[in-house]
Amino acid sequence: MPTSTRFVVSLHMLALLADHGDMPLRSEDIAASVNSNAAVVRALLLRLASAGLTRSQLGNRGGAMLAKPSSEIRLVDVYHAVEDRNFFAFHRQPPEGDSVIDRHITPSLEAMLTPVREALEEKLADLTLDDVLTDIRVRAGASHIAFEPMALAAGRGG
Repeated sequence: MPTSTRFVVSLHMLALLADHGDMPLRSEDIAASVNSNAAVVRALLLRLASAGLTRSQLGNRGGAMLAKPSSEIRLVDVYHAVEDRNFFAFHRQPPEGDSVIDRHITPSLEAMLTPVREALEEKLADLTLDDVLTDIRVRAGASHIAFEPMALAAGRGG
């Protein structure tokens, strides 16, 4: 069963956009940084834009930008924008057996795992993209994260 990376990749993307402020980033440049392809990046950007977290600027120097300050982007909002709401997925088809386990496994696990999901969402609600950026800067020993997209390195930007 594959594990989703949408949340972590989206946070990476948002950190790049935050570091660039008012300068839009192309999906190809973001994709190179997150080690994915531009189509995946565009799909995530669409979800993030639908949640009001990013916006697009059209034109020759267009690309994606944050729709609001990084201090206002809560991690729980990013999570809800790109992931399924049910952190723990249950059986695709309900158990059909007649044993005690078959009849009670789903309600039992729901009762135990719902508080875990709620605690996760509560913690994510307390964290912002600004917290992520601060931690990155502390780890890097820098006040600014120097990401240089490939297009800028090649002379596209000014």
